[in-house]
Amino acid sequence: MYYNGIYHLFYQYNPKGAVWGNIVWAHSVSKDLINWKSLPHAIYPSKPFDKYGCWSGSATILPGNKPVILYTGIVDEKDTQVQNYAVPANLSDPYLREWIKPDNNPLIVADKSINKTAFRDPTTAWLGRDGHWRLSLGGRRKDRGIAYLYRSKDFMHWVKAKHPLHSTAGTGNWECPDFFPVSVSGKNGLDTSVMGPNVKHVLKVSLDATRYEYYTLGTYKNDKYIPDKGMVDGRKGLRTDYGNFYASKSFFDPSKNRRILWGWANESSSTADDIKKGWAGIQLIPRTILLDSNGKQLVQWPIEEVETLRGKKVELKKQKLVKGQKVEIKGITAAQADVEVTFSFDSLDKAEPFDPSWDRYDAQKICGQKGSTVQGGLGPFGLLTLASKNLEEYTPVFFRVFKDQHKYLVLMCSDASRSTLRNGAGAYRPSFAGFVDVDLTEKKLSLRSLIDHSVVESFGARGKTCISSRVYPTLAIYDNAHLYAFNNGTQTVKIDSLNAWSMNRPMEMNN
Repeated sequence: MYYNGIYHLFYQYNPKGAVWGNIVWAHSVSKDLINWKSLPHAIYPSKPFDKYGCWSGSATILPGNKPVILYTGIVDEKDTQVQNYAVPANLSDPYLREWIKPDNNPLIVADKSINKTAFRDPTTAWLGRDGHWRLSLGGRRKDRGIAYLYRSKDFMHWVKAKHPLHSTAGTGNWECPDFFPVSVSGKNGLDTSVMGPNVKHVLKVSLDATRYEYYTLGTYKNDKYIPDKGMVDGRKGLRTDYGNFYASKSFFDPSKNRRILWGWANESSSTADDIKKGWAGIQLIPRTILLDSNGKQLVQWPIEEVETLRGKKVELKKQKLVKGQKVEIKGITAAQADVEVTFSFDSLDKAEPFDPSWDRYDAQKICGQKGSTVQGGLGPFGLLTLASKNLEEYTPVFFRVFKDQHKYLVLMCSDASRSTLRNGAGAYRPSFAGFVDVDLTEKKLSLRSLIDHSVVESFGARGKTCISSRVYPTLAIYDNAHLYAFNNGTQTVKIDSLNAWSMNRPMEMNN
């Protein structure tokens, strides 16, 4: 949340180890979303209503500029879940270091119709036109995912609505639901309570069954959310990110009139490796989110503040890449870099036919078959990130264009399969991928990648498709990491422009 000039990040944390368990709410603050200061834990098990854990939730700013946290408490060894609240002990403390859990908790207890072990993660609340508050909670009934809806006049006494906000069969447990409005035509984010004719709503859920996030766009009316016609609601639907990205939360930032989405990336190494290094899981770079001009998807882009970390810059322009060619981007620290590149091509004639037997909803499987080294027509072309000198290790981020009857399909991949020489049980190195809904009339595709040692966050076509990968190279580290632009398609592509920056380290925020 943003409160009195300070950004607050609360996150699930185990103070006793690098594995899941003993969950508390850790707390960090920042003035710019880049440089952070760690504070004492905000919420930790201390009362009967959260004795076995303080799980996820959200913050809401109440009238009178009073922040309140809603969170899921675990009350017994059976993982019975209830919804609690906490308030700052001292509103005059700029960092809100101490939080109080009043004795009238829990605020919400599951009724007999609810699975008490799948009833968690309250959203930021929104204020209806009737002056009543609403919030949603994730859950499931058998294999049906549910976003429950609760209402309150005073934020203290909550009543479950007769019907859920939304539910979908065959999706399993819904975690970390997020429900918020987006402007149909504006370029600003909206406060969570905004409604009106020029507004669509977004319902995002994290699916426990797949460990990916999915969202739909739709209409919110009479306390029911209805996805737009044509939206795929479930596991084959739109994703916030097609890679290592989960449990995201968005918040409205009134200081810059923007909505910011912030997601978490777990490790893709083994649990044994996590224990050895003593930590696990990171927050990725915060992103602004807007509705795409086509009204059919969200677009995401790294917050502008990340550009304050840019250091030395190199540029490439009008560079041709023929089949099999790669060009090294020299003069920057390739292990920590921000790269923006626009590729162009003279023709779409060499785009490969899209095999009708392929599952058009399973881009990841197609990318696994059509990797960066598999010669195509138009593509694969893109970047080889975190590459060793002789390419024993590299993580390619690339496009490949297919002809699908009368239209074109753009596949975007971030392939971790060759990212490291390290062998380890439990390591996870998938070929992450998604399709990019982009107009190829101008015969151009843009790509931005933020590279940071074990993370490659990539944004295709100005944020229409986003893929985050966690990788652990053994050779391509520090000064031994290299960055290349490449083309393995028969169609020559051109680097219209490439700008790359070395990225400096953030500093811990000072008082």
